[in-house]
Amino acid sequence: MSPDLCAPTNRTKKEKANAQKRAELIYKTQNVVAVQYSCSTSSGTALVMYFHLLLLSLNLVKADNCKILDDPASPLLSKDGDVIIGGLFSIHGGINPPSLTYTEKPPPFICTRFNLRELRFAQTMTFVIEEINRSSSLLPNISIGYRIYDSCGTRLLTMKAAMALMNGQDLTADGTCSGQAVVQAIIGETESSPTIVLTKTTGPFKIPVISHGATCVCLNNRTEYPYFFRTTASDYYQSRALAYLLKHLGWSWVGAVNSDNDFGNSGMAIFRDAAREEGICVEYSEKFDRSESAKIMNVVDMIKKGTARVLVLFLAHIDMTILVDQLILKNATGYQMIGVQSWITAVNLATPASYDVLIGSIGFDPGKINMAGFPEYVLTEFWETAFPCSETNKIDCSRYEEMIPFKNYNDDISELRFANNIYNAVYAVAHSLHSLLRCTENQGCRKGQKIQPLQVIDYLKKVNFTTKSGDHVWFDSTGATAARYELVNWQRGPDGGVQFKVVGYYDASLPPGQQFVLDESDIVWAGGKAEPRSVCSESCLPGTRKAGQKGRPICCFDCIPCAEGEISNDTDSNDCEQCPGEYWSNAERDKCVLKEIEYLSFTEVMGIVLLCFSLFGAALSVLVSILFLIKKDTPIVRANNSELSFLLLFSLTLCFLCSLTFIGRPSEWSCMLRHTAFGIIFVLCISCVLGKTIVVLMAFRATLPGSNIMKWFGPPQQRLSVLAFTLIQVIICVCWLIISPPFPIKNMSYFKEKIILECNLGSAVGFWAVLGYIGILALLCFVLAFLARKLPDNFNEAKFITFSILIFCAVWITFIPAYVSSPGKFTVAVEIFAILASSFGLLFCIFTPKCYIILFKPELNTKKNVMGKTAAKSL
Repeated sequence: MSPDLCAPTNRTKKEKANAQKRAELIYKTQNVVAVQYSCSTSSGTALVMYFHLLLLSLNLVKADNCKILDDPASPLLSKDGDVIIGGLFSIHGGINPPSLTYTEKPPPFICTRFNLRELRFAQTMTFVIEEINRSSSLLPNISIGYRIYDSCGTRLLTMKAAMALMNGQDLTADGTCSGQAVVQAIIGETESSPTIVLTKTTGPFKIPVISHGATCVCLNNRTEYPYFFRTTASDYYQSRALAYLLKHLGWSWVGAVNSDNDFGNSGMAIFRDAAREEGICVEYSEKFDRSESAKIMNVVDMIKKGTARVLVLFLAHIDMTILVDQLILKNATGYQMIGVQSWITAVNLATPASYDVLIGSIGFDPGKINMAGFPEYVLTEFWETAFPCSETNKIDCSRYEEMIPFKNYNDDISELRFANNIYNAVYAVAHSLHSLLRCTENQGCRKGQKIQPLQVIDYLKKVNFTTKSGDHVWFDSTGATAARYELVNWQRGPDGGVQFKVVGYYDASLPPGQQFVLDESDIVWAGGKAEPRSVCSESCLPGTRKAGQKGRPICCFDCIPCAEGEISNDTDSNDCEQCPGEYWSNAERDKCVLKEIEYLSFTEVMGIVLLCFSLFGAALSVLVSILFLIKKDTPIVRANNSELSFLLLFSLTLCFLCSLTFIGRPSEWSCMLRHTAFGIIFVLCISCVLGKTIVVLMAFRATLPGSNIMKWFGPPQQRLSVLAFTLIQVIICVCWLIISPPFPIKNMSYFKEKIILECNLGSAVGFWAVLGYIGILALLCFVLAFLARKLPDNFNEAKFITFSILIFCAVWITFIPAYVSSPGKFTVAVEIFAILASSFGLLFCIFTPKCYIILFKPELNTKKNVMGKTAAKSL
C-alpha cells in the first residue's frame, strides 16, 4: 500500500496529518533524512514520489549521501562504449512481491513469467547498436555501449532501473559514488505506465527517453514530458482507426476491455468517443489490473453474459496473456477479437490452447522490417556473448538460468514487428549523436567536453533521416512519429501455426477518404467461420425508421414503417422524409413516385358507362326528332306548337352531348366550355318547356268566349321568349368568363396519395348564378304546368310537363349535397348524372306519350281525338 504522502484533496486536515506521520515514521525507521515533496494533482507525479519513498525504504537509494549498496541494481545486458544508451524491457512479466513491513530490509524481488517477446526487443536493440558500430558513415570511430535492464513488468523495478541508469557505479577515492552515469539516452519501455514512471524519474536530469511502444495520449503533453520521444504514434490514431474498422464492418454492438492503467484507460476513452461519433455502442466496458485475479474472472463472466460478439481489447501484452488464459479456462470461444499493437502480433500468445480463442483476431500493428543478419545474430553471437553460461563454463549461471532453455527458440524472429520501432529509436539517437559530434565551436559546441543528455535532446528534436527500409523518421511537436499501421489478421499458416496476414492499413498522413483500406476477402473470421454479426438490433430496411428503445443505447432500436407519404431509402434511417408535393410514397415506402392522376377518363368503366348513356340519350333525341319530322303534319305533332317541340328535342340532344365535355382530362377550354355550355343549353331546354306550358295555358284561355289572347303569344312571341330567357343566361355566363372563369387545377388537398385533376369554378358566384337561374325557370315552369295539368283537353301536355319538371327539380335539388360531398372524379360523375337524369326525365315524360300514339296507336292520332273528350279514357 502507498504511504499516502499526497493525500486526496477531499481528506480532512486530521487525515492528512496522520498520513504525514506515517510517512515520517517510515523515513525514521530507515534512518534517512526526510525529504519534502510538494504534492501534485498528477497521478504520475504522485506515483513517482511513492516509488522513490519505497526505494528509500528498500535501501535501493539513500537520501543522506551517495553510497554504493551491497546489492546494487545491475544491468541484464551491458557493453562499454564511448557513449552509452540505456534500455528497459519487461523481459519478465511480473514479480512475487515481498512483504514490506518497513522495519527491516525486505528480501529481494523474484521475477516471474519470462517474456520472450521482450527479450527479442532487447536483442533488437543490441543488434542495431552493433550494426551502427560497424558503420563507417554514422558515428565513425565512435563506439556505442549499452546498459539494458529488466523491469519485470512492474513500475517499481522500472524506477529502480532508472535510478541505476542515472547513478554511476564506480567508487571515488573517499568511497562515495562517482555521480551521474554516462547515459545519453534511454530506450524503453514497451508499455505506457512504466514509461511514465521512467520519464518522470529521468525528467529532472534531462535524459531523453525514446519509447518504441508507449502509446498513451497523455505522453503528448510536452509541459509534463518535455524530454520524451517515441517512434510510434499515440493511441489517438489507433483508437480512432479501431472505430473506423468497426464501422466499416458493420459492427455496432461491441464489448470493451482495457488494462486499468494509463495506456488502457486513455486509449479506451478515445475509442469510446470515436465509436460514439461513428454510431457504435459499447455494451459494456470493463477494466482490470493484472494483479486483480477476482476482477479478471468477473470480466470473463461479463464477456460470456453479454450479447456482443465482437470484443475490443485495449490491453497491454501481459494483461492480454492473463485474459486469454482465463478465456481458455472458461471455454469462452467464438468471439471476434479486435486488438491493438501491444498484443496483436505477439507470437507467444499463439499457443495450441489459445487458437480457438484468438484465431481470426484483427488489429493494428506498426508493421515489420527484415533486418539482414538478425536471425543469425540471435542464434549465435548474441547468445554466446550476452549469456556466457554453459555446462563447461560455470560462471554465475543463476542470473541466466531461466533464459538458457530459449537459446535455440527462434520461431518468432520473423514476426518481431516492434523491431522497426526499436530500430528507428536507436538510429534516431545515433543520428543525433552524429550531428552533435560534428557540431563546431561556431555553432556553440566545445570540443573535448563530455556529451550531456540535454544536448542530445536538442538534436533529437531536429533529427530527420530515412532508414534502409525507406522509413522517414522525424519527431513532431509532441515527440511522436507519423501514425501508420498495418491491419493484421490471425490465420493458420501452412504448417498449422499462426501467421499474421496483412489485410489492410491505416495511414493518418493521407487525405481523408484514403487513410483506411481493408481487403475483406483475405480475412479469416473468428473460429474460421463466417463473418460475425454483432448488433443490438438488426438494421432497419429502407421504408422504415429507427425508434430508440427506452433506457437502452442508441444502437438498440425498433424498426417503424414510414407513414404514408414518407419514405426512407437508406438502411438504418433515423427519420422518414416527406415526399414533395406531387409525389407519394410507394407501397414499400422506399421511393417517392408521382402521385396517381385522377380524373374521369373515357377509358375507365364509369366514363364508358356515362359516355354510352350520353350518346344513347342524344341518339334517342335525334330519333324522336326524325319521327316527329316524318309525322310533322299529324295532329299530335302539331299540337302545342311543333316548332317548340323540335327546338326542345334539339336542346335535349345538346344536353346529352354537353355531358361529354365533363369527361376527359380537364383543360382551360374544356373547363370554360363545360359549365357555360351546360348553363346555356339547359336554359334553352327549360325555356322551350316553359314556352310549351304557356302555350297550353294560353290555348285554354283562347277557347273562352271573347278571348283574343293567342294573338299576343303566337309563334313569333314564343321564339322571342325562348331567345330572351336564353340570352339572360348567356349574359350571366359571359360575365362569369370575364370576371373569373373556370380553370383546371391539381387538387392535392382532398386525397394525399393522389392528384385530382378538376376544374376550379373560378367565381363560385357565377356558377351558382347559372344554376340559380336554371332553377328559377324550372320552378316557374313547374308552377304553370301544375296549374294547367287538369285542363279539359284529351291530350294535355301540362301534366307530362309537370312530371318532367318535378323530376328535373328533384334531380338538381339532390345534386347540390351530392356535388359538394363527392370526392374527386365522383364530383364530375354526379354532375354528369344530374345532366343525364334531368334530360332523360324531360325526354321521356314529354315525348314518350306522343311517340306511343304515333307508333302504336295511330288511330288516335286525329284532330278529333286530340281535341275531343271521348277518347281520353282510351289513353
